[in-house]
Amino acid sequence: MSYVPALPAGAYMGWLAWQRQGAVHQKAFDNSAAQLRKEDYFRENIAKATTAEALVADRRLLDVALGAFGLSDDINSRYFIRKVLEGGTLKEGALALRLSDPRYRELAATFGYGDFSVPSTVLSDFPERLLSAWKERSLEVTLSQVNEPLRVALNAQRELSKIAEKKTTSENTKWFSIIGQPALRELFRKAFNLPVAFGALNLDRQVAILAEKSEALLGDRSPSQFGNPEKVDKLIRRYLLRADAENSGAGMTSGPIAGSTALALLTMRK
Repeated sequence: MSYVPALPAGAYMGWLAWQRQGAVHQKAFDNSAAQLRKEDYFRENIAKATTAEALVADRRLLDVALGAFGLSDDINSRYFIRKVLEGGTLKEGALALRLSDPRYRELAATFGYGDFSVPSTVLSDFPERLLSAWKERSLEVTLSQVNEPLRVALNAQRELSKIAEKKTTSENTKWFSIIGQPALRELFRKAFNLPVAFGALNLDRQVAILAEKSEALLGDRSPSQFGNPEKVDKLIRRYLLRADAENSGAGMTSGPIAGSTALALLTMRK
């Protein structure tokens, strides 16, 4: 059985606790028997997966491979994942390049099946590089069992800085990368108090709205601002407090968590 962190109730309170104890929880999770078994199997067998077909045929290898990119939900879409991997990222029209979610592009580029005669899986440092990303994301998946908003927040803390730091990427493309990742899109939607129907708008309109809301809340329209940890933290706090407010509903006017959430929201409006 995997280690499941014990956290206080509420999205925002869980986040505050994580700031203090996150490293401890990560270490305990990494050392759990279930995680160690998966690590050992991946190290011992990934070099044998010299083709995309071989990788998707081994569910245990594929589980780690997809988990390292936050794509665990695609574990049963083996044909689709095989096509993404085989297409690579260097050929014009490659499937990974046509998908709005940049994680598929990262997956294809990392494994190199469609781009090089020898895939990355045979490189000596490949297992450790992939396992490092997998460990972090695996814990986030486990956190969703007890605090889904915390998982979304931790994902944003990592992914937003990566998007912001892409020097050769246009501002609109950075916004498209944010919109293309469901967890990031949900964080912005909730933080900016947008309706669920926001996701049904055309992409250009979504970008325009996010830019306007970002300027109003953070003083800047550009997604490059998310290279600033303070701005990311402000966005995350707003998301978590909105999540608590939604979950509290009519009961938000009573109880310690509801009271602290309401006070924090009022402070953020000033």
